[in-house]
Amino acid sequence: MSVRYLSCGDTAFTVEFGNEISPQINGQVMALHAAIGEAKAAGGLAGVVETVPTMRSLMVSYDPARATRAELQPQIDALIARGLSADSVGRKVRMPCCYDGEEFAPDLAEVAERTKKTPEQVISAHLGSAFKVYVLGFMPGLAYVAGLDPSLYLSRRSQPRVRVPRSTVAIAMDMTTIYPFESPGGWHLIGRTPLWMFDQRREQPVFLAPGDQLTFERIGRAEFDDIARKVEAGTLDWSELIAP
Repeated sequence: MSVRYLSCGDTAFTVEFGNEISPQINGQVMALHAAIGEAKAAGGLAGVVETVPTMRSLMVSYDPARATRAELQPQIDALIARGLSADSVGRKVRMPCCYDGEEFAPDLAEVAERTKKTPEQVISAHLGSAFKVYVLGFMPGLAYVAGLDPSLYLSRRSQPRVRVPRSTVAIAMDMTTIYPFESPGGWHLIGRTPLWMFDQRREQPVFLAPGDQLTFERIGRAEFDDIARKVEAGTLDWSELIAP
């Protein structure tokens, strides 16, 4: 496996696995992320502070008082040489989503028109997409989720919205995402989940993680409201959304 190392100042370096975004390359990134975590837990890789996965690379942050890139790079080379499985499986997460009405899906009709589908066909294609969380970014809890059905590929909107409601489900390019907070946004809004992607009351405030496999599950407005009440009250059993 050919990788490239790039310095990021005197406290970090990046391990690049390629120049494209693909499930295979991202799988290798996540496999190295996991392998370094396991090595640290076993007492190895002294000086490594954290690793930050991106779509095609892994940034390794270290304490320069305890280690140098020259010391750490051969150790990481050895981990890579052992073999990294690009097919490593993360959590399997169910994501309830309501696609009903202008309030939740203001762009559904336009997406249907531009992709030459009916709104129901757009929903079916979204539900049937094999989604995987690649990275988190832009704001806390926002996941870039690749794997959108190719028939739904659209560029971002030419005029972004000033306000997109929290928990809105949106698509653009080959991805879907869920807005963790009300914020500006330029993606196409096709639904909403009652779940919060970020909640500081939880032990782990961010719900999704890189490597998660995501399946959207269609719900109606009554079920949306029921789940939303539980989320608001802090009584939802989040473990029920994770496959055993």
